[in-house]
Amino acid sequence: MPDVKTYTGGCHCGQVRFECTTDLAMVTACNCSICTKKGLHITFLAPQDFQLRAGEDNLKEYLFNKHVIRHQLCIDFGVEVFARGKKPDGTEVVALNVSCIDGLDLSRLTLTPIDGRSL
Repeated sequence: MPDVKTYTGGCHCGQVRFECTTDLAMVTACNCSICTKKGLHITFLAPQDFQLRAGEDNLKEYLFNKHVIRHQLCIDFGVEVFARGKKPDGTEVVALNVSCIDGLDLSRLTLTPIDGRSL
């Protein structure tokens, strides 16, 4: 079982910064149009395990498809750092773009395929 760790990260320009606690046990490789075109790999966190440390004013919200996921992008370079939404049961969730974690080697993670095209 992966270890729970505290990670820091942010957008390309460094204006948006976060801290999170996760085990990275499940990181998605979703085939929906937005994840495919943006190269997003997401892990899902409880809101209390994610803290935005800087850059709230540097974020722009993007909604697409069913408008239930509030994607948060840095206004300077367009990097999607995280999104806020709800699970099917209504539980609040943060979807973190793991590529934004400082020093993380994506090739060392096991990716879980998700058929987002069919959702």
